[in-house]
Amino acid sequence: MYDLNKPKNPEIPCGGQRFDIDDLCDDECQTNFRFFRNDIYSLTEVLDLPDEIECYNGLVVDKVEALAMFLKRFSYPYRYADMVPLFSRPIPQICMITNNVMNFIYDRWRHLLLDLNQPWLSRANLERFAAAIHDKGAALENCWAFVDGTVRPISRPGKNQRVLYNGHKKIHAIKFQSLAAPNGLIANLYGPVEGKRHDSSMLRMSGLLNQLQQYSYKRNGDILCIYGDPAYPLRPQLQGPFKGARLTLDQEAWNTSMSKVRVEVEWIFADVVNNFKFLDFKKNFKVG
Repeated sequence: MYDLNKPKNPEIPCGGQRFDIDDLCDDECQTNFRFFRNDIYSLTEVLDLPDEIECYNGLVVDKVEALAMFLKRFSYPYRYADMVPLFSRPIPQICMITNNVMNFIYDRWRHLLLDLNQPWLSRANLERFAAAIHDKGAALENCWAFVDGTVRPISRPGKNQRVLYNGHKKIHAIKFQSLAAPNGLIANLYGPVEGKRHDSSMLRMSGLLNQLQQYSYKRNGDILCIYGDPAYPLRPQLQGPFKGARLTLDQEAWNTSMSKVRVEVEWIFADVVNNFKFLDFKKNFKVG
């Protein structure tokens, strides 16, 4: 009975002074959390975190400490055991607090990544985005964002390997679809889906086209579009490159001009992964 009920977490001493972010300088905060100390205080207000985070077992923790745990966890592939010395809390508490913050942020703010009906995506702003893209050399004058899918590799699963296997990349993975605006923000994010899914399938599943048909217009009613790679179908609100082996010089030049500005969507993926390395963590062994 003792062996069956023995905790699986390692017995790591967690005594010492309780975490206080004011004991850390800005360099320590940026190294540990990817944000300066005052920025973390600001984030608690912007994210509308409650003053205290309460876990299902009654554990209560201050919102600044809770957010710091969350940021520490995602800044790099840290194990919970690695976080014990900094926060002076046992592993189960760190796990519960981190998950609570993650769930709160998702429940409170997920609409910002799912709904195009946002103040910063007003028709006036979409027109400005389209003008900025065209000024950078894009052939399209009415393109305001770029859509693309990203493949995130995972460890080889013990079950459903074929579902998660991406034949194009030759890896097991999950996929996301992102709509990147020229101001560096993600206007729409869908996923994850199975690694085997095609980009066109993700587009259909996400319902993004329906939203574009509702909101992607200039103030005078003219259509604004987004731009994607050849995997996507052509629609009034969704454009892509010219296809085929025999393109004219004008068509090739058109494709080149759009390709040069479209690379922005890849930069956004890179920025997210670079700031939160945990999202790019892969174990080098089979998982069940």
